[in-house]
Amino acid sequence: MASSTEPYSPWIRVFHRSAQTRLRLVCFPHAGGSASWFHPMSAALAPDVEVLAVQYPGRQERRLEPSFVDIAEAADRITKELTPWRGGPLAFFGHSMGATIAYEVTLRLERTGLRPVVLFASGRRAPSRVRNEHIHELPDSGLVAELKALSGTDSALLDDPDVLSFVLPTLRSDYRAAETYRHREGDRLSCPVFALTGDRDPRANVEDVGAWREHTAGAFEMQVFPGGHFYLNESREAVDLVRDHLLTVSV
Repeated sequence: MASSTEPYSPWIRVFHRSAQTRLRLVCFPHAGGSASWFHPMSAALAPDVEVLAVQYPGRQERRLEPSFVDIAEAADRITKELTPWRGGPLAFFGHSMGATIAYEVTLRLERTGLRPVVLFASGRRAPSRVRNEHIHELPDSGLVAELKALSGTDSALLDDPDVLSFVLPTLRSDYRAAETYRHREGDRLSCPVFALTGDRDPRANVEDVGAWREHTAGAFEMQVFPGGHFYLNESREAVDLVRDHLLTVSV
């Protein structure tokens, strides 16, 4: 339980609080994902970097709340929920759908004069790279096949009807939000962007991820790691890169 002096929001979870943090890294999960996916990263970055993991509605302790179905709607709300943490430097890390949401939140913050020190865009093609996918319209069996193809969920869990009854409605809403999102021509960041991806990601190939360079007037870097869509689950090297970059960036 947070003390009365600590900011609280159901949208934000802090796993490892630190009084000596240099900056805070706001982490945005993938479609169907939850804040707890970033617990290992939070542990690895503490105490130098404090992770604020975004908890979308419709999962874990927020499972009774309706999931969002629109990226802009989610970005508007998260931007507001980050208000208590705007007093210090912030960096963003978004994975898959979370990278798109992080991008939209960054646009909103930059319009108010707050410039994140860096946006890490992980496992997601650039906002302007559109694919006409309709995964959210597939039957449940199709959604399960998608999860298995991406290898981000324990296969045994995907064979459990009780687990699927909780997971699939939220996953379908998230995919709908991601697949109906369209980038607004002319929108561009001023903060640096660091793109990360796995070399065998079926949903974010290297060329499409590299196109993030077109979405910022700031510096751009990119790193490709061995692995698929969820390369981060097995890549300590990727977490170390994030740590090293954040510890050297000017705040």
